[in-house]
Amino acid sequence: MNGITRPYKAVSLFTGCGGLDLGLEQAGFQTRLATDAERLCASTYAANFGKTPFIVERIGALTRQDLREQLGPDADDLDLVAGGPPCPPFSKSRFYRQDMPRALDDPNGWETINGYLKVLEWFRPRTFILENVKGLAYKVHRDALETIVTRAEKLGYNVTWGVLNAADFGVPQIRERCFVVGSLEGRIDLPTPTHAQDGVDLPAWRTAGDVLADLDTDEAACDRGHFAGGRHNDLLKQVPPGDNYLFFTEKRGHPNPVFKWRGRYWSFLLKLSPDLPSWTIQARRSNNMGPFHWRNRILRIEEIKRLQTFPDAFTLAGTLEQQWRQIGNAVPPRLAEAVGRQLADHLGGRLEAAA
Repeated sequence: MNGITRPYKAVSLFTGCGGLDLGLEQAGFQTRLATDAERLCASTYAANFGKTPFIVERIGALTRQDLREQLGPDADDLDLVAGGPPCPPFSKSRFYRQDMPRALDDPNGWETINGYLKVLEWFRPRTFILENVKGLAYKVHRDALETIVTRAEKLGYNVTWGVLNAADFGVPQIRERCFVVGSLEGRIDLPTPTHAQDGVDLPAWRTAGDVLADLDTDEAACDRGHFAGGRHNDLLKQVPPGDNYLFFTEKRGHPNPVFKWRGRYWSFLLKLSPDLPSWTIQARRSNNMGPFHWRNRILRIEEIKRLQTFPDAFTLAGTLEQQWRQIGNAVPPRLAEAVGRQLADHLGGRLEAAA
């Protein structure tokens, strides 16, 4: 951090269970205030981040005064606002739900993006991070991305955006996310990969087998309570590791086709390979939509924490399904740390120059 010893002061929006915050903390940031609409996330956050103030409220209902009262003097000296507005309005699933509005046409999409930008306007932190699904960068959603960039630039920010794959930064998961970053004091580049699929010039992608092997020693214990596939359980057992329902299609040469080509969502009967990174961990625990363990069962919470690079000791509040949703919605801390270090280096240089 270029000799700067004080922690950078951050506000966390759409905090969830705190994956983004956890990575940013490793990069030298300290969250001074967190907020999310879900009360359960406040319980998880308190268990892992101590006494950091946490406001439970929809961002559209928050006022400048609400945030100022919690931040105190820090309100006028923030280094970062960071957050990932809820992604459904920009997700691939909306292409299959023609009955639902997309992007900023979705009232929730507008409320969350507009709310984030209002916080930027109220406090004008030195830098910001906005994270979302890769779909934010799709042409069909370009109005939303342009709204973010244009409004941030009008506030004086130099803005950079791009899509990062978590696997390129040591996360054992293929998870592509759009990051928009900005600074009042010059351009910030997104981080360059530290890992590569081919493993030639950089270390190879980490695999699911790399991080799950020591959790998988008791097969009988691992299988209990994690039945997968529903009425297609027998078919799931036949799917090769790393494959999905397309294995049973005529196009793939199956002698007894069961499914039509692209007749199901891609993650249907999707199975991990121990020799590859995981596919994207979803926010919903399902018995027929993967990725599933190569042993033909639903993954356990301990396993998806590993695949998302959360510490084993990270505590989650709520039911099994609620815990899964919190982890599945989170930014992998290791990816967040890579982005955070870019901002910390940028801020460190600026602070030293000012000194």
